[in-house]
Amino acid sequence: MKYLLLLFPFLLFSQNEIIEKVEADSLYREDQFYFGLTYNLMQDKPQSFAQNGLSSGVTIGFMRDMPINKERTWAIATGLGYSYNNIKHNIRVDAINNEYFYSIDNGFQKNNLVLHYVELPIELRWRNSTPISHKFWRVYTGFKFNYLFASQSKFISDTENIKIKNNSSLNKLVFGPYLAIGYNSINLYTYYGLVPVFKEQKIGNNDLNLRSFNIGFQFYIL
Repeated sequence: MKYLLLLFPFLLFSQNEIIEKVEADSLYREDQFYFGLTYNLMQDKPQSFAQNGLSSGVTIGFMRDMPINKERTWAIATGLGYSYNNIKHNIRVDAINNEYFYSIDNGFQKNNLVLHYVELPIELRWRNSTPISHKFWRVYTGFKFNYLFASQSKFISDTENIKIKNNSSLNKLVFGPYLAIGYNSINLYTYYGLVPVFKEQKIGNNDLNLRSFNIGFQFYIL
């Protein structure tokens, strides 16, 4: 009994410390930095179109988390980020007198299109986090706007080396919905572009309406 009496002040101190910590963290915010790795599965493909190798994507940015209920399990967030997409395909681009012509050509050693975007995401967030635990379930869904600030396409074969920078027939502004769902650090992520990568272009008689469909993983850091 006397040992319990000796321990009592320490137990009381620990309990007070926990209460003070919860009160101090009662205005906590979650997941204000993000990093994503994705694979780009192009949609609305023209006839004979094919992807070659891994069409990778990387996103990184900052989100301002703004809880909207007392428990801070619901929030809205907006932010600013950077998006990199490397699309490997069999579309050849030729530039003649400031006009662009597209065709399917499988006779290459390397053929890709690299896109650099500034992205503005806006999302609704649900999570079952607490002030003292950062391991929790989350479902974040939103809409993001991507502005293309740089691009480069390469077509390299045994006889040709074609490089085109900042192709003006690419859509500058693309946007679409996305979803991130998961537990703790690892979250499944998907994004679908509502706007085609290219403006009104054609390959033969087919419209070039390629749209991005990204699937992969999203990681969050406080």
